[in-house]
Amino acid sequence: MDGGCIVVSGGTYGLGRDITLTLAARGWPVLAFGLEARQVSSEAENAIPALLAEAGARGLPVTAMEADVSDEAQVTGVIEAALAAHGRLHGIVNNAAIGPLGTVLDTDPGLWDRIMAVNLRGPYLMARAVVPHMARAGGGRIVNVGSGAGWGKPNMAAYAASKGGLFALTQALALDHFHDHIRVNAVVPGGGGIAAGMSLGRVGGDVEKLRAGAQGTAAGRYTTGEDLGRAVAFLMSEDADVISGTVLDVGCFARQGSSTPLRRSLTREI
Repeated sequence: MDGGCIVVSGGTYGLGRDITLTLAARGWPVLAFGLEARQVSSEAENAIPALLAEAGARGLPVTAMEADVSDEAQVTGVIEAALAAHGRLHGIVNNAAIGPLGTVLDTDPGLWDRIMAVNLRGPYLMARAVVPHMARAGGGRIVNVGSGAGWGKPNMAAYAASKGGLFALTQALALDHFHDHIRVNAVVPGGGGIAAGMSLGRVGGDVEKLRAGAQGTAAGRYTTGEDLGRAVAFLMSEDADVISGTVLDVGCFARQGSSTPLRRSLTREI
């Protein structure tokens, strides 16, 4: 690798943890950060010790710190720590998110504001903090973790609005910083039934309830954090040098508003 560090928000638990470990296993030094206290509608808490223990056992270049992605000073502190340790940034992954369910009628203004603060203000603050450094260094990579809810889903009014905004921000960043050689893309974990801190938090930790009616993926299983991590690793690699402004589906239909594929008999002629 080129010596640059990758910073992963929400990178200490769940899908973010898998992204962190996958990137580190590919050779990138990774600084993961998140909050240790459980957030609304999430199962994630006290995750840093376990992440560092696994990374240490596997000999992976992972460091971690506690910080709130919605707080400008704390985001600045994370980026400064990454630069102090590694000299430059190879990329960032905006993964931190919260996703309480609800319509506009049962989502109070305070909760709406918190969802927007984490899911949309957070990526904005991260981009604002790193773009100048990346531009001076000749380029960099930003990967935003989106959701099919970003095109609208029932009972997810605030979460859907935040993820829709993240898709728009992805496109705007890609256009604005094209000539700075900063590639900006989004990945979408799809297919339903994905066991993550946020998705499990919505169903009280009940995996069976989470997966009831979920279609999964064309691989015949549910999308995993490793699947998502491999997609992020591709976008961070030189193989994706010319890709920017793209939404990469990881699972089953980026929009997830598509009709569910019809089942067919294995004996039916193809």
